[in-house]
Amino acid sequence: MTETATSKKTSNSSSTVAYNIESEVLERYEAGAKQQQPSLCCPTDYAGDYLKILPEEIIAKDYGCGDPTRYINEGEIVVDLGSGAGKNCYILAQKVGAEGKVIGVDFNDEMLSLSRKYQDEMATKVGYHNTEFVKGKIQDLKLPLDKLQTWLAEHPVKSINDISAYEQECDRLRQTETLVPDNSVDVVISNCVLNLVRPEDKKQLFQEIFRVLKRGGRAVISDIVCDETPTDKIMNDPDLWSGCISGAFLEDGFLKMFEDAGFYGIEILKREETPWQVIDGVEFRSMTLQAYKGKEGECWERKQAVVYKGPWKQVQDDDGHTYFRGEKMAVCDKTYQILTNPTSPYSEEVIGLEPSDVIPLEEATEFTCKKNAIRQARELKGADSNQTDSGKTSCC
Repeated sequence: MTETATSKKTSNSSSTVAYNIESEVLERYEAGAKQQQPSLCCPTDYAGDYLKILPEEIIAKDYGCGDPTRYINEGEIVVDLGSGAGKNCYILAQKVGAEGKVIGVDFNDEMLSLSRKYQDEMATKVGYHNTEFVKGKIQDLKLPLDKLQTWLAEHPVKSINDISAYEQECDRLRQTETLVPDNSVDVVISNCVLNLVRPEDKKQLFQEIFRVLKRGGRAVISDIVCDETPTDKIMNDPDLWSGCISGAFLEDGFLKMFEDAGFYGIEILKREETPWQVIDGVEFRSMTLQAYKGKEGECWERKQAVVYKGPWKQVQDDDGHTYFRGEKMAVCDKTYQILTNPTSPYSEEVIGLEPSDVIPLEEATEFTCKKNAIRQARELKGADSNQTDSGKTSCC
């Protein structure tokens, strides 16, 4: 049941693509699992000594353009989209430790076989077994393809009625045997894979990343971006698509995809100064981004405020709130938690101010967002705060 992608418009170009994107990618990486293809990867320096215990075959046949693994912490549950030969997963197996878990998702049977081949060996080396490799499309993380393949072997599709039964089974599996459940992982990583997804599936891809993350979870993605729209010649070259070129994100568009999916705290962690390739004058380079989930929900008034420390005169967040340097800005409880949580990307930039009379969440009223409202000092201290304190200890 392979869907064709002929004559589909791409997100980066107005031209049509006269080839099946998924087939081209699948064939290219099947070949890459059998024999090393240096053209499929950018030179990348990995943090730490985690590669030392990896089998040489894993290192040679895994392809990427960055190092999202350096941003992962002990004890975290991580999903690697397009895990390939398993290099990033086996690095992370060492980083997250026995209390963490790493789930690699790939659509390619050859790559899955290669990554699974070394699971027992790697578990012996690190002292625990915390990796899992599952078959799935990264834009449809609900559907367990191994289980669907088993069903298809017993129910081959030969008629229109069979197609209907197949679709019903897909829906059943998504609901009852979800590959990656909602709100179940701390971090989603990917290394030079998102660009390989068909343009018409990319919106769903980012929605799936958002879905599987826990509240407060984050995505750390390394991928190829371009500085201007690729030419028609680039878009119509299947080798360039499977080679991580034609499907590259426009630099600003890459960040916008995260924003549109509901992420906050979107940050460029690394942008390679030197392009990986330049084709028809278009520069293609590696970029690593981080984005957080957790700004959804109701807004409650608890008389909190945040002070932006600088250095800019003012900054604006993704929801249009402006924070003026040195001012006590009124925020709802949700925004206060997002800005001041120690794991927040903003925590070093702001000072959080709680009122002297803390309002329990169950007693809070709805927050009326005025975007740029100043929190008055008496709101924080309390209206009845009229005491005088001359200080009993020296400040010198």
